[in-house]
Amino acid sequence: MTKSKIQSGLAAMKLDTVELAGLAPERLDHMNEAAMRVLECYRVLQKSDANIVGEVIKGPVDFYEWDHYPDGDVYDWDSHSQHYYHAHPPEKRANKWGVEHGHFHTFLRPKGMPGSVKPAALADYEAPEGANDALTHFVGISMNWAGFPIRLFSTNRWVTGEIWYTADDVISMIDRFEIDVALPSWPVNIWITAMVQLFRPQIEALLHRRDKVVADWEAAHPGLNAYEDRNLEITSIIDISVEDQIKKISKALRATA
Repeated sequence: MTKSKIQSGLAAMKLDTVELAGLAPERLDHMNEAAMRVLECYRVLQKSDANIVGEVIKGPVDFYEWDHYPDGDVYDWDSHSQHYYHAHPPEKRANKWGVEHGHFHTFLRPKGMPGSVKPAALADYEAPEGANDALTHFVGISMNWAGFPIRLFSTNRWVTGEIWYTADDVISMIDRFEIDVALPSWPVNIWITAMVQLFRPQIEALLHRRDKVVADWEAAHPGLNAYEDRNLEITSIIDISVEDQIKKISKALRATA
């Protein structure tokens, strides 16, 4: 693939901004409440000179690229939501999207899904062995070295080993993501639950872009399985700022008053 085609592909995956104007006041209020929970987590952690990333990787073991933190992931047995943190070698990410320390992946497993939602009817679909293994990936959250979020992104199917659901179906399940457990870090679990709600409009946009990018990739590479193509990893990405999002929410709420 030529350099120009690669650059064009990266540009297609990048979202510049997502407007909040026009969202229902109830949605904006819910996002604002999520923002307050995020800020409260920061306040409590900072009192102990701690941060989100430090909380999730702390322990007697060293931090290794690719390993999941915590070991075995975090799983809520009531909501069937799941998350973990890990890092890629810098050359795998920084040369395309910018520097990060690592990122969270967020999921929902079938026992937490409505019965009406089914996997997408892809040509290579195979039902997984376990009844709860057909998980979906919501979004990745990239973190900087200070322990704060800087980007959101979606991934191709092979990256997380997920089962593919359409963007509309994944979006319909976003409100089901909740990590309501104390271990290994209650602030982290509150924070990641709130982050998914705070940036829900961006996540929706990323998921729709994900589906378009994969469909376009499939059309441009006939004969290849786009969902398993190692040349397509990140399917959409956007830079974020909690502070900027709060300002946008406040502006949108004032417009509805």
